[in-house]
Amino acid sequence: MSHLLSSFCIAALFGFGLSISEMINPARVLGFLDVGGEWDATLLLVMIGALSVTVPLFPMILRRAAPVLEDQFALPVKSKIDARLLLGAAIFGIGWGLGGFCPGPALAGLASASPNVFLFVAAMLAGQWLASRVERP
Repeated sequence: MSHLLSSFCIAALFGFGLSISEMINPARVLGFLDVGGEWDATLLLVMIGALSVTVPLFPMILRRAAPVLEDQFALPVKSKIDARLLLGAAIFGIGWGLGGFCPGPALAGLASASPNVFLFVAAMLAGQWLASRVERP
């Protein structure tokens, strides 16, 4: 039960941060990507804020034997940049640029009950399902 409660609290904090920074507003993301027009630095400032906490704390956290609420760390094992990674990044970037949402902000944006957000999340889930069907074993 403590795992479930802590997961809920962490996700709520994340969603709250996305909301108050307006990262659930696609116009903020699209404004950030519009470097030739009326550029909006909000996303850059949110990234700097996140990195200013993560960069110094991550090495200290990894020195622990295990995370606080798990038996072991779940870190990526793959470090090779390959065609699959580049293709996935390109598809992600196209979706992000067209829709103005990343997965996290899209899920947080569901609270707005906007039909556009629901449609984006439904399409995102359909894309993830499709990718799982064509993925190599």
